[in-house]
Amino acid sequence: MEMEYFVPPGEGEKWFEYWVQERFRWYVEYGIPEEMLRIRPHDPDELSHYSAATADVEFLYPWGWGELEGIANRTDFDLTQHARYSGEELTYFDQDRNEHYVPHVIEPAAGADRATLAFLLAAYHEEEVRGETRVVLRLDRRLAPVKVAVLPLSRNERLQPLATKVAAMLRPHFQIDVDDAGSIGKRYRRQDEVGTPLCVTIDFDSLDDGAVTVRDRDTMGQDRIAIDALVDDLRARLSLC
Repeated sequence: MEMEYFVPPGEGEKWFEYWVQERFRWYVEYGIPEEMLRIRPHDPDELSHYSAATADVEFLYPWGWGELEGIANRTDFDLTQHARYSGEELTYFDQDRNEHYVPHVIEPAAGADRATLAFLLAAYHEEEVRGETRVVLRLDRRLAPVKVAVLPLSRNERLQPLATKVAAMLRPHFQIDVDDAGSIGKRYRRQDEVGTPLCVTIDFDSLDDGAVTVRDRDTMGQDRIAIDALVDDLRARLSLC
Protein backbone atom coordinates (compact mmCIF):
# COMPACT_ATOMS: atom_id res chain seq x y z
CA MET A 1 0.00 0.00 0.00
CA GLU A 2 1.55 3.25 -1.14
CA MET A 3 0.50 6.63 0.24
CA GLU A 4 1.70 9.72 -1.62
CA TYR A 5 1.86 12.98 0.32
CA PHE A 6 2.40 16.10 -1.80
CA VAL A 7 4.46 18.97 -0.34
CA PRO A 8 6.07 22.23 -1.51
CA PRO A 9 9.58 21.71 -2.96
CA GLY A 10 11.34 23.37 -0.05
CA GLU A 11 9.57 21.28 2.59
CA GLY A 12 10.42 17.79 1.39
CA GLU A 13 13.04 17.11 4.08
CA LYS A 14 10.75 18.32 6.90
CA TRP A 15 7.82 16.18 5.81
CA PHE A 16 10.03 13.18 5.14
CA GLU A 17 11.23 13.25 8.77
CA TYR A 18 7.65 13.75 9.94
CA TRP A 19 6.37 10.66 8.12
CA VAL A 20 9.27 8.49 9.24
CA GLN A 21 8.46 9.27 12.87
CA GLU A 22 4.70 9.11 12.33
CA ARG A 23 4.83 5.65 10.74
CA PHE A 24 7.08 4.38 13.54
CA ARG A 25 4.65 5.81 16.11
CA TRP A 26 1.68 4.14 14.37
CA TYR A 27 3.10 0.65 14.86
CA VAL A 28 3.84 1.38 18.53
CA GLU A 29 0.32 2.75 19.07
CA TYR A 30 -1.21 -0.49 17.84
CA GLY A 31 0.84 -2.71 20.09
CA ILE A 32 4.35 -3.38 18.81
CA PRO A 33 6.92 -2.65 21.56
CA GLU A 34 9.47 0.03 20.66
CA GLU A 35 12.34 -2.38 21.30
CA MET A 36 11.06 -4.55 18.43
CA LEU A 37 11.22 -1.63 15.98
CA ARG A 38 13.98 0.54 14.59
CA ILE A 39 14.48 3.13 11.86
CA ARG A 40 17.23 2.40 9.35
CA PRO A 41 18.15 5.24 6.95
CA HIS A 42 19.35 4.04 3.55
CA ASP A 43 23.00 4.62 2.71
CA PRO A 44 23.71 6.86 -0.31
CA ASP A 45 24.60 3.87 -2.47
CA GLU A 46 21.21 2.27 -1.71
CA LEU A 47 19.09 5.22 -2.80
CA SER A 48 17.06 5.13 -5.97
CA HIS A 49 18.13 7.72 -8.51
CA TYR A 50 15.04 9.83 -7.82
CA SER A 51 15.19 9.62 -4.02
CA ALA A 52 16.58 12.41 -1.85
CA ALA A 53 16.20 10.17 1.24
CA THR A 54 14.73 6.79 2.14
CA ALA A 55 14.34 5.06 5.50
CA ASP A 56 12.90 1.73 6.54
CA VAL A 57 10.93 0.96 9.66
CA GLU A 58 12.37 -2.44 10.58
CA PHE A 59 10.87 -5.12 12.81
CA LEU A 60 12.72 -7.70 14.90
CA TYR A 61 11.40 -10.96 13.42
CA PRO A 62 12.33 -14.28 15.09
CA TRP A 63 15.01 -14.65 12.39
CA GLY A 64 16.37 -11.10 12.79
CA TRP A 65 15.75 -7.53 11.69
CA GLY A 66 13.82 -7.00 8.46
CA GLU A 67 11.97 -4.29 6.60
CA LEU A 68 8.43 -3.57 7.74
CA GLU A 69 7.80 -0.37 5.81
CA GLY A 70 9.74 2.06 3.63
CA ILE A 71 9.37 5.84 3.52
CA ALA A 72 10.90 7.75 0.59
CA ASN A 73 11.36 11.37 -0.39
CA ARG A 74 10.79 10.99 -4.12
CA THR A 75 11.27 14.73 -4.85
CA ASP A 76 9.39 15.86 -7.99
CA PHE A 77 10.26 12.76 -10.01
CA ASP A 78 6.74 11.30 -10.16
CA LEU A 79 4.92 14.36 -11.40
CA THR A 80 7.61 15.56 -13.80
CA GLN A 81 7.70 12.10 -15.40
CA HIS A 82 3.91 11.98 -15.68
CA ALA A 83 3.89 15.46 -17.20
CA ARG A 84 6.67 14.58 -19.62
CA TYR A 85 4.99 11.49 -21.05
CA SER A 86 1.34 12.58 -20.82
CA GLY A 87 1.81 16.11 -22.08
CA GLU A 88 -0.34 17.38 -19.21
CA GLU A 89 0.65 20.30 -17.02
CA LEU A 90 0.94 19.03 -13.44
CA THR A 91 2.07 22.12 -11.58
CA TYR A 92 0.13 23.31 -8.56
CA PHE A 93 -0.82 26.91 -7.82
CA ASP A 94 -0.24 27.68 -4.16
CA GLN A 95 -2.53 30.56 -3.26
CA ASP A 96 -0.76 31.28 0.02
CA ARG A 97 2.59 31.58 -1.76
CA ASN A 98 1.14 33.01 -4.96
CA GLU A 99 3.30 30.69 -7.06
CA HIS A 100 3.16 27.63 -9.29
CA TYR A 101 5.36 24.63 -8.54
CA VAL A 102 5.64 20.90 -9.12
CA PRO A 103 4.96 19.27 -5.73
CA HIS A 104 7.44 16.87 -4.20
CA VAL A 105 6.19 13.48 -3.03
CA ILE A 106 6.77 11.77 0.32
CA GLU A 107 5.79 8.12 -0.03
CA PRO A 108 5.27 5.74 2.90
CA ALA A 109 4.87 2.23 1.46
CA ALA A 110 3.55 -0.51 3.75
CA GLY A 111 2.36 -4.07 3.20
CA ALA A 112 -0.83 -5.36 4.83
CA ASP A 113 0.49 -8.94 5.05
CA ARG A 114 3.82 -7.84 6.52
CA ALA A 115 2.18 -5.59 9.10
CA THR A 116 -0.29 -8.33 10.09
CA LEU A 117 2.57 -10.78 10.64
CA ALA A 118 4.44 -8.24 12.78
CA PHE A 119 1.41 -7.51 14.94
CA LEU A 120 0.77 -11.23 15.44
CA LEU A 121 4.40 -11.95 16.33
CA ALA A 122 4.52 -9.05 18.78
CA ALA A 123 1.25 -10.10 20.42
CA TYR A 124 2.10 -13.78 20.92
CA HIS A 125 2.95 -14.71 24.51
CA GLU A 126 3.34 -17.86 26.55
CA GLU A 127 3.12 -17.78 30.32
CA GLU A 128 2.70 -20.21 33.18
CA VAL A 129 -0.64 -20.13 35.01
CA ARG A 130 -1.15 -22.55 37.90
CA GLY A 131 1.47 -24.91 36.54
CA GLU A 132 0.17 -24.89 32.96
CA THR A 133 1.28 -22.96 29.91
CA ARG A 134 -1.19 -20.34 28.74
CA VAL A 135 -0.89 -19.11 25.16
CA VAL A 136 -2.33 -15.63 24.77
CA LEU A 137 -2.44 -13.32 21.77
CA ARG A 138 -2.31 -9.84 23.29
CA LEU A 139 -3.53 -8.00 20.24
CA ASP A 140 -4.50 -4.38 20.69
CA ARG A 141 -8.24 -4.43 21.27
CA ARG A 142 -8.80 -2.40 18.12
CA LEU A 143 -7.06 -5.11 16.06
CA ALA A 144 -8.66 -8.17 17.66
CA PRO A 145 -10.96 -9.77 15.05
CA VAL A 146 -13.39 -10.91 17.76
CA LYS A 147 -14.03 -8.41 20.55
CA VAL A 148 -16.32 -10.43 22.84
CA ALA A 149 -17.00 -14.15 23.30
CA VAL A 150 -20.32 -15.24 24.78
CA LEU A 151 -19.86 -18.43 26.79
CA PRO A 152 -22.78 -20.23 28.42
CA LEU A 153 -21.35 -22.20 31.33
CA SER A 154 -22.65 -25.40 29.76
CA ARG A 155 -25.06 -26.62 27.11
CA ASN A 156 -27.76 -26.99 29.74
CA GLU A 157 -31.10 -26.16 28.15
CA ARG A 158 -31.87 -23.66 30.91
CA LEU A 159 -28.86 -21.51 29.96
CA GLN A 160 -29.26 -21.53 26.19
CA PRO A 161 -32.16 -19.03 25.90
CA LEU A 162 -30.37 -16.43 28.01
CA ALA A 163 -27.09 -16.98 26.13
CA THR A 164 -28.93 -16.48 22.85
CA LYS A 165 -30.54 -13.30 24.21
CA VAL A 166 -27.20 -11.87 25.39
CA ALA A 167 -25.52 -12.69 22.07
CA ALA A 168 -28.35 -11.00 20.14
CA MET A 169 -28.03 -7.95 22.36
CA LEU A 170 -24.27 -7.65 21.81
CA ARG A 171 -24.11 -8.51 18.10
CA PRO A 172 -25.18 -5.06 16.80
CA HIS A 173 -22.37 -3.43 18.80
CA PHE A 174 -19.37 -5.78 18.66
CA GLN A 175 -17.82 -8.58 16.66
CA ILE A 176 -18.75 -11.58 18.81
CA ASP A 177 -18.28 -15.33 19.00
CA VAL A 178 -20.54 -17.81 20.78
CA ASP A 179 -18.78 -20.91 22.09
CA ASP A 180 -20.43 -23.65 24.16
CA ALA A 181 -18.15 -26.62 23.39
CA GLY A 182 -16.01 -28.10 26.15
CA SER A 183 -15.23 -26.93 29.66
CA ILE A 184 -15.31 -23.22 30.45
CA GLY A 185 -11.58 -23.28 31.20
CA LYS A 186 -10.76 -24.71 27.77
CA ARG A 187 -12.99 -22.16 26.12
CA TYR A 188 -11.23 -19.32 27.94
CA ARG A 189 -7.93 -20.69 26.64
CA ARG A 190 -9.25 -20.91 23.08
CA GLN A 191 -10.33 -17.29 23.20
CA ASP A 192 -6.98 -16.26 24.70
CA GLU A 193 -5.17 -17.96 21.83
CA VAL A 194 -7.10 -16.05 19.15
CA GLY A 195 -6.79 -12.72 20.99
CA THR A 196 -10.41 -12.15 22.10
CA PRO A 197 -10.14 -9.37 24.69
CA LEU A 198 -13.30 -10.13 26.70
CA CYS A 199 -15.42 -13.15 27.55
CA VAL A 200 -18.98 -13.00 28.89
CA THR A 201 -20.02 -16.09 30.85
CA ILE A 202 -23.67 -16.91 31.48
CA ASP A 203 -24.09 -19.22 34.47
CA PHE A 204 -26.97 -20.51 36.57
CA ASP A 205 -26.77 -17.47 38.87
CA SER A 206 -27.49 -15.34 35.80
CA LEU A 207 -30.99 -16.80 35.68
CA ASP A 208 -31.69 -15.34 39.12
CA ASP A 209 -29.63 -12.16 39.40
CA GLY A 210 -29.72 -10.96 35.77
CA ALA A 211 -25.94 -10.58 35.71
CA VAL A 212 -23.03 -12.19 33.87
CA THR A 213 -19.31 -12.58 34.46
CA VAL A 214 -16.96 -10.51 32.28
CA ARG A 215 -13.42 -11.91 32.04
CA ASP A 216 -10.45 -9.89 30.81
CA ARG A 217 -7.98 -11.67 28.49
CA ASP A 218 -4.84 -9.96 29.78
CA THR A 219 -5.43 -9.85 33.54
CA MET A 220 -7.79 -12.84 33.73
CA GLY A 221 -9.76 -10.71 36.20
CA GLN A 222 -13.50 -11.34 36.44
CA ASP A 223 -16.31 -8.92 37.26
CA ARG A 224 -20.01 -9.45 37.75
CA ILE A 225 -21.98 -7.08 35.50
CA ALA A 226 -25.75 -6.61 35.19
CA ILE A 227 -27.00 -7.66 31.75
CA ASP A 228 -28.82 -4.34 31.37
CA ALA A 229 -25.47 -2.51 31.77
CA LEU A 230 -23.43 -4.96 29.72
CA VAL A 231 -23.19 -3.08 26.40
CA ASP A 232 -21.98 0.13 28.06
CA ASP A 233 -19.56 -1.79 30.27
CA LEU A 234 -18.01 -3.66 27.35
CA ARG A 235 -17.83 -0.52 25.25
CA ALA A 236 -15.90 1.23 28.01
CA ARG A 237 -13.53 -1.72 28.44
CA LEU A 238 -12.87 -1.80 24.72
CA SER A 239 -12.50 2.00 24.59
CA LEU A 240 -15.10 2.15 21.83
CA CYS A 241 -17.34 4.81 23.37
